[in-house]
Amino acid sequence: MLNVTEQAQEQIANYFKENEIKPIRVFLTNGCGGRQIALALDAARPEDAVFEFAGVQYLVEKSFLAQAQPIEIDFAGHGFKVSSSLQLGGGCGGGCGSSEGCCS
Repeated sequence: MLNVTEQAQEQIANYFKENEIKPIRVFLTNGCGGRQIALALDAARPEDAVFEFAGVQYLVEKSFLAQAQPIEIDFAGHGFKVSSSLQLGGGCGGGCGSSEGCCS
């Protein structure tokens, strides 16, 4: 299951007022702060589950969705927050740029 809050739908609708409407991919990425769920414009693939909110399609790879659901996209303050049932975080021991970090 995927949910997009009303606040997030409003922000996305504002973005697409001036840009071509494209599907939004919800995916897992790795960075200096550890694993996190990210959003990006993308095209649908056969292995995707497709959800639609307010005329915008959201794509989630079915295998990822099975692990992470429920997923919720919200907008708070200055950015989007994506939450799920996954325990994310951790990351590098020393942080970005440090001699002990994995991202340096």
